Amino acid sequence: MQLKIKTMQGQKILIVDDEIDIVEFLSYNLEKAGFQVATANNGRTGIAEAIKFKPDLIILDVMMPEMDGIEACQELRNIKITEDALIIFLSARNEDYSQIAGFDAGADDYVNKPINPNVLISRIKALLKRNQVESIQESRYQVSEDIIIDSERYHVIRDGEPVILPKKEFELLRLLASKPQKVFSREEIYDKIWGDAFVGDRTIDVHIRKLREKFGQTHIKTIKGVGYKFINE
Repeated sequence: MQLKIKTMQGQKILIVDDEIDIVEFLSYNLEKAGFQVATANNGRTGIAEAIKFKPDLIILDVMMPEMDGIEACQELRNIKITEDALIIFLSARNEDYSQIAGFDAGADDYVNKPINPNVLISRIKALLKRNQVESIQESRYQVSEDIIIDSERYHVIRDGEPVILPKKEFELLRLLASKPQKVFSREEIYDKIWGDAFVGDRTIDVHIRKLREKFGQTHIKTIKGVGYKFINE
């Protein structure tokens, strides 16, 4: 299936799904909400069309032929033109490990099928709004003697060397480091990093563990029963 673009005013959304009924259903509702919409039917075609269309947000099905959504998301995050596009996964699967794999690949949200279009559009608008706020924040700042966060390039510099992180790991580190010594509750972290996305109870723990593997045990402290805080000493 070739790319189908229906030009309207508003921000651009690319739908990548092999189920034609879902593509048509989402296209209709998103266009009605004022978005420009493009579609593709598998991950490989979706990547090619994302490069052409330059969407603000990509709705990406997990299970697709030729290239699944997880692989496609990983590739999109490694392409300059698409690395900053917001990505929402669609899936009929509700397992924690599937959601964690999606977020580790660089997704911003995760929506289970069947889809409520009003809920999906609300979440899309919330993501786009939050992304606009983040884009005007200070892009580069030192958070400890050995760590600099570069929001514009979406990476961390440790001891002078760049460290590339999956998107959710980067956002989690940036959140904790934004207010050193402040204890962020688990609920606050879920709200600020994952918003309304439905994620497993261990999602934060997995991301914290991976950050500690990359930056050592001293910077992120667990406050038992409450949450986490960043130590900048």
